[in-house]
Amino acid sequence: MPPSQLEKRKAIDEYFTPGAKLVRSDEKPREIDQQQPPKKDELVTSVPGLTMYKSFVTAAEERQILDFLNDASWRTDLSRRTMHFGGTYCLMPSKSVSTERQQAEILQAPPMPIQLSWLIDRMVDMGIFQEDKKPQYCIVNEYTGNLGISAHTENFQFGEPVVGLSLLSSCPIRFHELARPFDGSVRSGQAAKAERTGKVVDVQLPGRSLLVMSGESRWSWQHEIVRSSRRRSLGWKRVSLTFRVK
Repeated sequence: MPPSQLEKRKAIDEYFTPGAKLVRSDEKPREIDQQQPPKKDELVTSVPGLTMYKSFVTAAEERQILDFLNDASWRTDLSRRTMHFGGTYCLMPSKSVSTERQQAEILQAPPMPIQLSWLIDRMVDMGIFQEDKKPQYCIVNEYTGNLGISAHTENFQFGEPVVGLSLLSSCPIRFHELARPFDGSVRSGQAAKAERTGKVVDVQLPGRSLLVMSGESRWSWQHEIVRSSRRRSLGWKRVSLTFRVK
């Protein structure tokens, strides 16, 4: 349903962490303590077009990013906490609302914050993104316990590459080869209907690593974080930032 036809609720405060601060794109960032330069070795995986940079940010930089995110406003309408920068996003109705009254709501996300500009500049300097085509969209996901995300390809309205920064705990990401490019979403249920070849590849994502999806890995492979508590110790947590361009 087009955004203009969606019924707007009077209040959405219930979906956000109490006392959370709004993200300001013009707020002056705190100085990043770059104790060690990132390792710039690009690792090629067995998935075509998929590469990884280990230790893309330092431990101090990781803490800086997490401190910024912890002060920002998180969505809590999903099983995992999420955050959006750039464009619009769909806020799901509260589970306490009756089925007859349930309506999703399209909200405008704040622009890419200046606090992440140094990270984007580093990706540009390393040739991951182009200077004239920096990412303007970012989704932040927080995974704890047995949380994950179903197999999907990134929405085809976005281009390539799709780049993900993993923070905190290490985690495997699973790739499924598709018979052909397929753009079905998880929310619509179409992603599960994609025709697969049966080839599956697991890639371990260390904390502070950067994963770059280009070419076939971006368009012709679904990726997922399997929902499981296996090999996740008490207090396990992973935060991911996914950057996209149009």
